[in-house]
Formats: sequence, C-alpha cells, structure tokens
Amino acid sequence: TLTRIFGFQHLELAEDVVQDSIIKAMRYWSYHGIPANPAGWIMQVAKNQALDILRRERTLRGKQEELARLPDYRTDAAADVALLDNELYDDQLRMMFTCCHPALSREARVALTLKTLGGFGVSEIARAFLHPETTIAQRLVRAKRTLREMNVPFAVPEADELSARLDSVLDVLYLMFNEGYSAHQGEDLVRHDLCAEAIRLTALLARHPVGDLPKLHALLALMLLQAARLDARTDTMGNLLLLEEQERSRWDQQMIHAGLRELVQSAKGEELSQYHLEAGIAATHAVAPNYAATDWQRVRSQYDLLLQMTGSPVVALNRAVALAMVEGPQAGLTALEQVRQMAGMEGYYLLHASFAEFWRQVGEIEKARASYQRALALTASEPARRFLQRRLDALGSISELGRGQRSSGKGGSQGAAILL
Repeated sequence: TLTRIFGFQHLELAEDVVQDSIIKAMRYWSYHGIPANPAGWIMQVAKNQALDILRRERTLRGKQEELARLPDYRTDAAADVALLDNELYDDQLRMMFTCCHPALSREARVALTLKTLGGFGVSEIARAFLHPETTIAQRLVRAKRTLREMNVPFAVPEADELSARLDSVLDVLYLMFNEGYSAHQGEDLVRHDLCAEAIRLTALLARHPVGDLPKLHALLALMLLQAARLDARTDTMGNLLLLEEQERSRWDQQMIHAGLRELVQSAKGEELSQYHLEAGIAATHAVAPNYAATDWQRVRSQYDLLLQMTGSPVVALNRAVALAMVEGPQAGLTALEQVRQMAGMEGYYLLHASFAEFWRQVGEIEKARASYQRALALTASEPARRFLQRRLDALGSISELGRGQRSSGKGGSQGAAILL
C-alpha cells in the first residue's frame, strides 16, 4: 500500500517505516492494549512517518490527496477494516506483478518477491539459496534500480499484456516452490518456508479475477499435492526417503483433498498447460493407496504428453523412470541413453543416479558403482549425497555371483527407486 502511494522509487522507505511502526506498536500496545484494527494502526503510523520524511525532503509531489483516502487507525468501523483488507490484498497483487517483471532475471524476481511480499530478510534469502548475503543484497539493489529506471508502473497489467506477465509470475512461483520442495544445495532436503510462501502467493493470485484461470488453479493443485507429503520425504534424521519408502499415513490428507479440488477447478476450460499434466501426475501418486497400486501406465502417458509439450530434459528423465516401471529396467536404460544426449543432462546428478539404479537391477554392479560415484560428484545437496552414499555402500554387499540373475522383465517395486 505504501509503495502504491509513494511510488516504487521509495520501496526502501516503505520497508523501513513499516518495520519502525511494528516496533512502536509492540511498545504502545503493551501499555494501551491492541486496537480493534491493528493493521490499520500500523499502516497509519507508517504512512505518517513516511509523509514526515518526504515532507522534510520536499519530494512528496502532490500525494497528500491520495494519502487522505486511507482509513484512519482510530476508526473501529467494520467497513473501514474491510476497506483496508481489500487495499492490502490488491496491493499485494500489484507488488507481485512488479517484482516478477520480465525485465528482471528469474533469480532477481524470486529474491525480490521473497523480500517484498514474503518478508524474508537478506540473510534468510541467502540461506534459502546458499548464496553470500552480499550477492543477494546486490541482486536486490540491481533489481530495484532496473524497475525504477524503467518506470515500471505499480499495477496489475492491462489486458493486452496480462497473459505474458502472468506467465512470468507463475514461472517465479513454480521456481520458488521447486527450490523449497527439493533444495539443490545445503543440509536440508526441504525448505518448508519457501513452499509455504509459494503456496500463499499462488492462492492469493487465484482469488483475484485476473488469476482465476485454469493454469493457475493447476499450479496451485500441483503445489498442494506435492506439499502434502513434504514431512514424509525425510526420516527423523533428515535422510531422504524414496516414494516407495514413505509412510503414507504421514501424508496430509486435507491438503491432498484441497489439491484435488483445485485440479477439478483447473479443468473448467479448454486449456491444457504443463501445470495440468504435472498436477495430474502428482494426483496419481496421491490417490494410490500404496506404492504397488500406483497406476504407472497413466503416469507414463502423462509424461509422454508433458514431454511433447515442453521438450524438457528433466521431464524426459522422469518419463524414462516411469517407462522402466512399466517395461522394465532395460527399457529404462535405453531411454536414459537418449536423455543423456540432451543439453545439460550429463552434469545432472539424477541422470547418473537413475543409470546406477537400473544398472544395479540388471546386475551390472561395476557400472552401477561408477554411476553412483558420478552422481555423488555432481550434487551439493547433503541429503542427496547421504542417500547416494548409502546406495553405493550397499553395492559392496552384492555378490558378483548375482550377475547371473539379471532382470529384463517388467518393472517391479524397485523400478522407480530414484523417485522422490
């Protein structure tokens, strides 16, 4: 709200006065009690402080009239509370589109969104992505400077550019959730704070008419269905658990049902996006009563469509795993050889972890060992490294006599051992 009033060029001022107002509120309320409209109290104090600062600097430039329209914190009327809530809601949407402007890099969009909408500090963002604080701080400074120099309006885009701008927002939310779901580096496999913030912002956008679109409901469905099993993806020691190993009683059934409702909502229209297909895959896993009951034919078919739509090498890898579950590990190996030729995949640790698992299943222990070692060298995620090391160590207990018992049949319960 303050950014809308004073302009994006005063974003830092808005952040500072809100923080100061919260501190003042804690002191004042401890003696005088919490007012009927706490958010309005903080907003009014922050607005007045910002106004005083700008008056002193003589840069207000005719904003008094708009300032006067904000509800006064001393008013207890329910209508004023509702008005303020609506203004705060609309301003969060405006800020979302501003932070996710296509002129910024994906990394800058995520950092700026977390900082301005999620309330993350620089140190928290740095920890989330394992970058130095100076790198994050510089990224934020450059992003804000770019938006100021371009004079990007603090507004939801007009209809003619809404679609492209919305895709940029969804891309950021998708990236944010994925990093939280499976952190690429560090001690933690899951970053619950990133997942929760991505879900919050996606749900916020879905409530607004500009976001009430099939692909957005599909993205929200995907997030909810995946988040439902976050707690089950690691054991009490933080070790990674495969899909087959997860206790389904720990899956959040309420969140699964919410995800399925969003998936139904996403079907109201003729659009089929990548989020629809990914949510469909997540739903197939979520509704299976146990691992053995998973409809792998359906999963493979959905990955076939997703690969046709996106051409993504990572999708091709996941499809190879699903194929192995249907047709056996040898079919998986053949598919992985094709994936290996795709750009960037030779340096992707999960490709080599997949090779290792399928080589193990067909009895090629030395090839499996080499693939696990290659995967270990390529990941900085500590939970993933511990998992790979356990798999590598387990190969030492497999007798070379087992080479004669190679599998070439249909996929079994181990066919998707790399599925997380």
